[in-house]
Order: sequence, then C-alpha cells, then structure tokens
Amino acid sequence: MPARIATPYHGVMRTHVNSVGLLIRADPALLFTYPAHIPRDCIDVLPQQPGIYIFRDEAATPIYIGKSVNIRHRVLSHLRTPEEAQMLARTRHIDFERTGGELGALLREAMLIREHQPVFNVKLRQQRDMCSIALREHRPEIVFAKEIDFGRTDGLFGLFGTKKAAQETLKNVAQSASLCSVLTGLEKGSPGRPCFARQIARCRGGCTGEESVADHGARLAAALGHMQVRRWPYEGPIAIVEESGGLRQKQLVDNWCYLGTGKLKKKRGAARFDAAVYHILQRPLLEGGLAIELP
Repeated sequence: MPARIATPYHGVMRTHVNSVGLLIRADPALLFTYPAHIPRDCIDVLPQQPGIYIFRDEAATPIYIGKSVNIRHRVLSHLRTPEEAQMLARTRHIDFERTGGELGALLREAMLIREHQPVFNVKLRQQRDMCSIALREHRPEIVFAKEIDFGRTDGLFGLFGTKKAAQETLKNVAQSASLCSVLTGLEKGSPGRPCFARQIARCRGGCTGEESVADHGARLAAALGHMQVRRWPYEGPIAIVEESGGLRQKQLVDNWCYLGTGKLKKKRGAARFDAAVYHILQRPLLEGGLAIELP
C-alpha cells in the first residue's frame, strides 16, 4: 500500500462564506494530517530552537539533512510540501540536533552533508574538483584545491566546482573588461598577431604589444577583484560562541574548515579548506560582530 502524504482532514472547519458574506479561511495547520508512515513521536519532540534535522529511510540512512532557526516549524513545512512527496515517501524517521545558534546549524548541516552525501541534498554536496583562478606573472591559471591550500594562499579569485565553470567565468570577465583573449589563456596566439577580440576592437592590444603584460594583468586583477578568496585571518583555530534557548556552544573553525564543537585547542592538526564553510563564514567573520575565542 503506498504511503499517505499530507492529506486534508475533513473533520475541521474548511474555507467558507459565513452568513454575512465574509470569506472565512481555515487554518492551514488544521487541514493537515501527518504522513502515517512516519512515527508521530519523532515529530512531537521537535523543538522550536535552532539546529539541524535528518530525514532517514528504513535503513536509517540520511536521505535529507536540513537546518533552521526553528527546527519544528521547518520540518512541518517539509511535511506540508507536495513537491517533496518523493522524499517523504522514503522517510521512516526524523532526527534532530540542537545548536547554539543559526551559524552552528549552518556549519553542522554542511559538515553532515559532506559526510553522508544524502540523495536529496543536491546543492551542498561535496565538489571534488573545486578550483580557483590564480594570477601567475600577470596571467590567469586555474588551480585545484587538491593541489594547494586555498585557505592559506593569496591571489585566488572565485571558487568553482569544475574547470569548465572557471573558464566560463574567465571568458565573461575578459569580454566585459576588454581583456586580451591570448593573455587570459582563452585563445592561442602568435607573437605580434592580434587576437580575435583585438580584431573587433574589444582588446587593448595586449597580444600585439600595444598594452604591456603588467598593465593587462593589473586590469585583470581589478576585474576579478570582487571574487577574491580571502585568506584565513588567524594563525590557527578559533571558537565561535553561540547561545540559544539555554544551550551555549563553541563552534570550532580553522582554515575555513569546521572542526565541530568542544574545547578549543591551540593545535588540532591540518584543516583543509572547505568551500561551504567559507561561504557561510566569510562575511560575518571578516565583518566582525561574532563572539570569538582564541586559544
């Protein structure tokens, strides 16, 4: 028998027009019944505080991991969403884990998704070929995280899941900033021979010597500037302190890599750059305002 997913309960008030002509809308929460195949007790205990939640299948394998500042509200919204019927049909249990705040929930979610690679978490899955654009002798070069440590390397621009994505970004930047197709590595050229962009007056002559390699490189760096990858600003690990609903936690981070919660130690071994953690922390950490503890 197929699983029942969020069907109306007809024993409650429905939307109707009352005796004086006013439209009375029913409370959506009252027009809902929980999926019968998911134990009600695991839903009833969901808290209204920040944290992560895990949808598990019959083998207890995580099939979706999410986060919210209000775990209960967010999980119930999943159960009321028809577009997620496939995920709900495979769910047999829902777990949760509280965190000290929203930041901890974001970090914990990213960590667990990287570890378990749930089938319904598509956007945050690990990018195995993560790369960036480096400037070497005024020329761009695509470099990979498996070869260099992005968190401790200066002069990197953009984080990309594939080499093709990095090349496409470089192409768009070159076109918008009138850069040379040869000096940006987008086109092979011969000394003194104009690139295609120069032939249509969209290059300032880096390929023909009319613009120096250094000047061209400076314009390229400026065009890429908004994508600069910021170096880890501390010598080692830090603790970000959060507190919510009586729960106080220290989120440990080093080199844009989440290390979990616990007691901060001066040395915790090599921490490899994590793009998901970088995107979560880069702005709030560099702008200040977070409660930070150092070893």
